[in-house]
Amino acid sequence: MCFAYLLRRCSSLRKLQAAHAVATTTGITFLHPAANLTSLLQTLTLLRPLPPPTISLPYALSLFHFLPNSTSTLAHNLLIRLFLSVVPSSPLPAIHLFSRLRRLSLPPDLHSFPLALSASSRLRLLPLGRAFHAQSLRFGFSSNLFVRNALISLYTSCSSLPDAENIFLDNNHAIDIVSYNALIHGYAKAGNLQNAQQLFNQMLQRDAISYGTMIVAYSHFGQHSDALQLFDQMQSDGFKPDNVALASALSSCAHMGQLNRGKAIHDYIRRNRDELSVSLLTGLIDMYAKCGEINIALNLFNGSSSRNLFTWNSIIVGLAMHGYGTLSLDYFDKMRAARVKPDGITILGVLVACSHSGFVETARRMFCDMERVYGVRIELKHYGCMADLFGRAGMIEEVMEMIEEMPMKGDGYVWGSVLSSCQIHRGNVEVAEVAARKLLEIDPGDTGVYSIIARIYADARRWEDVQRIQRIMDAIKVKKNIGFSLVHLPGNV
Repeated sequence: MCFAYLLRRCSSLRKLQAAHAVATTTGITFLHPAANLTSLLQTLTLLRPLPPPTISLPYALSLFHFLPNSTSTLAHNLLIRLFLSVVPSSPLPAIHLFSRLRRLSLPPDLHSFPLALSASSRLRLLPLGRAFHAQSLRFGFSSNLFVRNALISLYTSCSSLPDAENIFLDNNHAIDIVSYNALIHGYAKAGNLQNAQQLFNQMLQRDAISYGTMIVAYSHFGQHSDALQLFDQMQSDGFKPDNVALASALSSCAHMGQLNRGKAIHDYIRRNRDELSVSLLTGLIDMYAKCGEINIALNLFNGSSSRNLFTWNSIIVGLAMHGYGTLSLDYFDKMRAARVKPDGITILGVLVACSHSGFVETARRMFCDMERVYGVRIELKHYGCMADLFGRAGMIEEVMEMIEEMPMKGDGYVWGSVLSSCQIHRGNVEVAEVAARKLLEIDPGDTGVYSIIARIYADARRWEDVQRIQRIMDAIKVKKNIGFSLVHLPGNV
């Protein structure tokens, strides 16, 4: 009883180790070594906050290794849980511990299988998860709610929705709010928002996770109005949004230009958070920058020392989009000085900054250094930005040379930049015709292409071509309802 009392008073690892020392020097530990060492291990797993892995894991392993080989299933479960809690991105040790449990012929219990299935989910190892599923059936845990929920999470994590649905829809066994949340998350992850919404609407009871999952899904897939509406409903129903839901709501405000809504969320964060997490800081900077409040975004960024790649990207891209090219490049230099490695979004922000500010040579150097210096793969969006930059500078020949060397086909942004540059910088009618033809191949219904090419013809005083384009545009108005294809019209465009 004395040792149990000591353990209940342990609120930190230091106090727990002190209690362990007292128990060892007084001989209490050796009276019932298996039970007492297991109790120490259990108390360690219950500490909040958990000590960092560099401290907690060596101590936990020392306790575990002093236990006899015939130690209990409980000790294995506790150590597995600790590994999954303090190093969630490295679940392999948890798998090895479960395998050790089986090798020692210790019976896994209703806690062992959810832990093993959780480790499989994090590794996205569907065959291993299926093997654990089969073992859980052999041990008679098919009806256990904890095991069933872990199975639903496993199958949704591994994109095996039919298996998750089979477990969820099994009428012989109960489901709860965790079951609903796991399957909703699976649907949302797969982009099936209709099924996710239907399941959400069926829930008799919801929690913050239910709302948060749907808010994140709506925001991620561009249904920003739905995301903000559900965010309001969540609070009306008395649930407090977590940081992920708040960040998603801020993202939706940013995309919709809802500055006042974003400020209201910022006020909520001030009232309910002692400190700004990096994700919330990034969301706020992104929201204010996209809504044009650059000074507020800069103040938030400069006032925080906790930044990650996404935080840097939000300020670099935000400044670039609003024409602060030089300042955007300054922050890119600061990012490099802070030894943060840029990604494709960072480079895109730098190229946009150069494009809006006319820094052609800076952009050219950055573009050439992307793969060689920064290890960032050049994507179509980077080519599109360079096409826009060269086009603004009137470097039409360079645009066309770059497009010819591209390893992929140009999209609407690339060819649209070419066509726009031909309209601004006259005398490139032939290039404009090529760009217009490519744009119509991509989207035959884009009538704006005809308007631009007509103005280019007019600037070149090619009146017959202007009339021809006008006839095509008139024909579109007449025949657009019968599947008329513009690309197959006679003529150069």
